Amino acid sequence: MTRRQDLLLGLLGTAGAFGICEAVARAGIVRRSYLPPASEVLARAARLAGDPVFLDGIGVTLRAWALGLGLACAIAVPLGLLLGAVPVAEAAVRAVIEFLRPLPSVALIPLVSLLLGSGTRTEVTLIAYASLWPVLFNTVYGLGETDPLAKDTLRAFGFGRLAVLLRVELPATAPFIAAGVRISAAVALILAVATEILSGFGQGLGIFIAQAQTETDGTRDVLAGVVWAGVLGLVINGVLVGAERRLFAWAREPHQDAGESRRSRP
Repeated sequence: MTRRQDLLLGLLGTAGAFGICEAVARAGIVRRSYLPPASEVLARAARLAGDPVFLDGIGVTLRAWALGLGLACAIAVPLGLLLGAVPVAEAAVRAVIEFLRPLPSVALIPLVSLLLGSGTRTEVTLIAYASLWPVLFNTVYGLGETDPLAKDTLRAFGFGRLAVLLRVELPATAPFIAAGVRISAAVALILAVATEILSGFGQGLGIFIAQAQTETDGTRDVLAGVVWAGVLGLVINGVLVGAERRLFAWAREPHQDAGESRRSRP
């Protein structure tokens, strides 16, 4: 399936979902106070694009998202390379990692707030904690998938452990790291908005949604904020997917060739 076909199917699916929501609201199946027509929600979301205060809140959310994701990558990539390259280290911390990984970041908000206070530091810390795991495990997995023949070849020519890591293992692991970053980017955005909603004060997209919930007829604003969150996630994912395709086209070619060969079989 080509990218154009993917785009067309995506647009058709979006239009279908829009039509269903619009029809349900217009038919009175659900009260408008609970589910306003989709056209009104989209119109409100479009008007918010001209609201400087709202756009400042979007900037605050994106800044926390970028700081948290950057911190997670700065920790996860070196740690993943260490754990993947040194089995003894991986075995030593495996129990700790498996204990920490399932802990929901949102449940840590009270504890982190007590330690760091309210504000950007708490938000960035929680985002980094939640975003760390996909990058970490993808790095470890990618390092384990490195071609052993390439590593043995460099060792045979006298290259040391660091040279093998930089020349073979890290380039081979880079596509896996990029995939982990893309997954973590979505997780980071979820945590950024959720942390703001639960904190209930300050600035940000989550604050806009939380404040709209307290208004008498705030469902439309809540849904408009959700639309903005979805658009941000879609744009971020699209940018990262495009970057992956350009930077790691060589890593996709074997999979594409295999897919074409399967399609060409009778």
